[in-house]
Amino acid sequence: MAKRDFYEILGVAKGASADDIKKAYRQKALQYHPDRNPGDKKAEDNFKEAAEAYEILSDPQKKQRYDQFGHAGVGSSHASDGGMGGFGGQGGFHNMEDIFSRFGDVFGDFGFGGGGGGGRQVNRGTNLRIKLKLSLNEIAKGAEKKIKVNKQLSCKECKGSGAEKGTGFNTCNTCHGSGYITRVQRTFIGQMQTTAPCPTCHGEGKTIISKCKNCHGQGIVNGEDVITVTIPAGVEDGMQLSVSGQGNAATHGGVPGDLIILIEELEDEHLKRNGVNLYYDHYLNIADAALGTSIEVPTLDGKAKVKIDAGTQSGTILRLKGKGLPRINHYGKGDILVNINIWTPQSLSSDEKKMLENLRKSQSFTPKPGKKDKSFFERIKEVFE
Repeated sequence: MAKRDFYEILGVAKGASADDIKKAYRQKALQYHPDRNPGDKKAEDNFKEAAEAYEILSDPQKKQRYDQFGHAGVGSSHASDGGMGGFGGQGGFHNMEDIFSRFGDVFGDFGFGGGGGGGRQVNRGTNLRIKLKLSLNEIAKGAEKKIKVNKQLSCKECKGSGAEKGTGFNTCNTCHGSGYITRVQRTFIGQMQTTAPCPTCHGEGKTIISKCKNCHGQGIVNGEDVITVTIPAGVEDGMQLSVSGQGNAATHGGVPGDLIILIEELEDEHLKRNGVNLYYDHYLNIADAALGTSIEVPTLDGKAKVKIDAGTQSGTILRLKGKGLPRINHYGKGDILVNINIWTPQSLSSDEKKMLENLRKSQSFTPKPGKKDKSFFERIKEVFE
């Protein structure tokens, strides 16, 4: 099951400040704290999920990687596992005490058992996911794409508020504008106070006086949008990129979701990819392999002329250094590795057969015994050594 977006978990926008992220985490942790939800497994899972989100978003370097590459950018310890896999690995959380220890500064001033809290809930639009097909050349150089998508847009009639023009909002009578309600329950350890979003206003603290007729009070409508996205050079097939605020609009003027782009790499006619390196199979006739020649090899920048030495054997690998793909977020490029194959003709004229019969008797055309063919990977290793 795919992991939820960390910003969505904490209920903050992607551009939120460190203080806003910390404040949002405190509210979530207060809401789902085990002491306030004894025996509630779902609340415990939500509590851990919020802690994982805070761990990433409170670290500037991890946050930067997550903003650009999503969950794939913050390492294998945060891989998809139903939302809890990141707590068992190195540096993760092994139990509830680990979470309290790791985030002591956040929990230090909660004041559990005292008054509840939390501000009004901020609505967040859902993320929008699309596939984007890219050629090898676009991946090599990076690309700017204009993408037409069907999505939920902010209603222009009410500017996303959901209220009819000339009207507004009333303070919610249930929560008196706080967005939350507090309940006190008696337990075997004493009174327990819990805080939850108001069921009347859904945490917004206000209710609409007269609903907009265009969006029926939701503040969003279905529509079409053209989004311009910049793809960095060196992305890989299956990688996910996140564009902040370009997902579906949120109800009642909330924070829009993100656009999640799944990269789909188109197969190239000549070059095969392996990481940052590219592979090309070239076939030589027997005469060119024996006498030597020059060949043209397709690259990402056109064609490159490569010299073939006389006596080149089938399976020889030639290296074009720096002609491969760029390393994403790093300096340098991979290489193009040219695998030489000797082409054996399948149909010959009578004159060609006579010529080859004479050559077959020559000592130069007799294979030398005792030589063992090396594997493809052994030959590649020799190229880089």
